[in-house]
Amino acid sequence: MSTAADRDRDDSGRARNARPRDELGRPLPRGTQGLPTMPEDLHLAPDQALALAQELLDGGRAFHAHEVLEGAWKAAPDPERELWRGLAQLAVGLTHARRGNAAGAPRLLGRAADRIEAYAAAPPYGIDVAGLVAWSRSLAALIERDGLAGLDPSAFIPRLRAVP
Repeated sequence: MSTAADRDRDDSGRARNARPRDELGRPLPRGTQGLPTMPEDLHLAPDQALALAQELLDGGRAFHAHEVLEGAWKAAPDPERELWRGLAQLAVGLTHARRGNAAGAPRLLGRAADRIEAYAAAPPYGIDVAGLVAWSRSLAALIERDGLAGLDPSAFIPRLRAVP
């Protein structure tokens, strides 16, 4: 059993898990080679955050895309916060799906769609709001109907921006 003294902490004393992580964000045993995670203080311009998040999603790293989108959410101006929160939830829903959580994934995908949809009238940064909402709801319904077995990994890769 671990104690508070055994936990990883940052300079301010806040708990941080410094264990390496796999592509789905699951902690690996100490000393194992894992994938780099995103720094907690990552601050990217919206276009950069979207590009990096898309790259991570394309690579099957939804957990890591979530970290990028969460950073954008926390830094976003008030009128955009719920959009970025919805995008981060979409990535968390995908993480749940990739981890085999057929109950949690559709719920998060639905919440994400609800938040993102509020920006349909004027999507900022070229975000494909209508496409993401339709994609999220469709994937959620598919998972609820058929479960996760047999879904191709490409089913878990949304397009954040409209393709020109």
